Amino acid sequence: MNQTITRLTVTFASGLAVLAVLMTNATGHADEQASELRPPNILWLTSEDNGPELGCYGDSYADTPHIDELAAESLRYRMCWSNAPVCAPARTTIISGMYATSLGGENMRSSVALPKGMKLYPQVLREAGYYCTNNSKTDYNLDLPLGDVGWHENGGKAHWKNRPDASTPFFSIFNYTISHESKIRNQPHTLVHDPAEAPVPSYHPDTPEVRRDWAQYYDRLSEMDAKVGHALAELEEDGLADSTIVFYYGDHGSGMPRSKRWPFNSGLQVPLVVHVPEAYRDLAPADYAPGEMTDRLVSFVDLGPTAISLAGAAPPANMQGVPFMGQNNGESKKYLFGYRGRMDERIEMVRSCTDGRFVYLRHFYPDRPYLKHVGYMFQTPTTRIWKEMFDAGKLNEVQSQAWQTKAVEDLFDLQSDPDEVNNLADSPEHQEKLAELREATRDWMQSTRDLGLLTEAEMHRRTKDVAPRTYALSDQFDVDSLLSAAWDASDAWRACDDDVIAKMTELCSSEDSGVRFWGTRGLALGLEAHRDALSSQAATGATQTLADLLEDSNPSVRLAAADGLIQVDNEQLQAAAATELMRLSDLPSEGYYVGIAALNVVDVHRDVVQDATGQSLDSIDGKHDNAPKRGGDYVQRLLETLGQ
Repeated sequence: MNQTITRLTVTFASGLAVLAVLMTNATGHADEQASELRPPNILWLTSEDNGPELGCYGDSYADTPHIDELAAESLRYRMCWSNAPVCAPARTTIISGMYATSLGGENMRSSVALPKGMKLYPQVLREAGYYCTNNSKTDYNLDLPLGDVGWHENGGKAHWKNRPDASTPFFSIFNYTISHESKIRNQPHTLVHDPAEAPVPSYHPDTPEVRRDWAQYYDRLSEMDAKVGHALAELEEDGLADSTIVFYYGDHGSGMPRSKRWPFNSGLQVPLVVHVPEAYRDLAPADYAPGEMTDRLVSFVDLGPTAISLAGAAPPANMQGVPFMGQNNGESKKYLFGYRGRMDERIEMVRSCTDGRFVYLRHFYPDRPYLKHVGYMFQTPTTRIWKEMFDAGKLNEVQSQAWQTKAVEDLFDLQSDPDEVNNLADSPEHQEKLAELREATRDWMQSTRDLGLLTEAEMHRRTKDVAPRTYALSDQFDVDSLLSAAWDASDAWRACDDDVIAKMTELCSSEDSGVRFWGTRGLALGLEAHRDALSSQAATGATQTLADLLEDSNPSVRLAAADGLIQVDNEQLQAAAATELMRLSDLPSEGYYVGIAALNVVDVHRDVVQDATGQSLDSIDGKHDNAPKRGGDYVQRLLETLGQ
């Protein structure tokens, strides 16, 4: 990119070039004059499934010369989070400028309606006079026709070259799929990077299969880098390098298991390189300097508002992101936040937070292991060999963590533990930091009105006729009660006594089915982890409450009760729970999302369920007309896994 600009070429519709001399003693503000003459073009170059495994981020194994060259003339962001560790919810966050959890769109391949009148960032850019193109991935968790998103062009031929005239500023995205998870395992492939030199993280077993996957991943990054180089060369050839602000970023962490799909830093941290031509430096961050690294914390929720700010417009009030460049540059953030909901066919709920050094994770399903059988993930050789070695008892303690149940809270120090394997949550010297990030996470969930506090099935049940975000902003969504219930219920996994049982039992009598769900889960978690610490009266009372809740009017509550009772040492109660689990699994009686959740529980207790009911899982038909358009094959995937 040319850094020695003395003149700015501005091209009008007539095709004539007007030269504006940027040398004036009258004002001394040449940059401001240039930006006033014409808004900058904006180019986003996005690569799939890769974290900061690039030369410009200090990775000596990487071979990424074009991005490294761009970084040498640009500003790198040391800590940028994708908010979600997988494409669809991450892209939902970008396109909306809102946390996907605020829209109910954090679950993988889901589809939620937007409030009437809510604008996405391409729509705002169009109103500001920009020609907007996307080449070409969308994958938004939105129930919205693609034509309503705001793109002038979307597809493999979308390009800035197609704008109506050369004077029209453009916003263009080019998305590179060569680094996607599917490309790090496809064969045949002749390795370029030496697998013997591959940097294998401590949580992965050091085997030939794992080393090959990591080497192929880095090969794909080199191929992706070449595509970035091609786009930058095309920008130069078109004479647009000096009038275009360029962003390069990855769309979430690497496609290797325990990065993608998990809101550790390894799943959320992405490279972000921003180049601002000299003529538009007034729009750059205050700490902008070519070749430098900034410590300012940014995330995907900020990208749309930042593009709008660069275009000279104000982000809509509903957008939760903070512009980090442009005329509406906001204040630096103290924390970044991440989230995981249902990931393909597996139910989960995790929220995470970082201050740039420490990473905090809150687990609302601590009784389930980090990694579960996600069919797509298990196509990667590393995943299969890792699980096989765990089942065979061939892993060390660190390598085994991902396949075991979780603590309620994780706290990692990236400075001393970049692999995030040493949980400091119980460390006496880290209690102040733990409390700080815990409070920040809870406050964020409350202030953004996190819809993940309802099960996916319950959210859809309550929002049939209204957008989930509209519902979340109404008095019907009691976020304070739901958040307290969810927090206390997960804490029951860590410690449970008679008082906790009494508190959970009280939640189970709430008129709010969402609160009842969390109270029921709290009883189940407490009984599973701490039955021996309870008095006989408390344990008996908790068991009876769960039995009563098998008759609850809400299917999510009944499911939580069955999840607890299936583990009780009582054949009659186990049979009742198993019968209800099979009924909830049988679509479409209780709805598709209830079926997914029920089969997740059946998978854990498949032998008990089949023995107690005498029913074969073959009796469940996963193919139904009422399956959603996105993710409509997840029940079938679960049934295939259960049949293995």
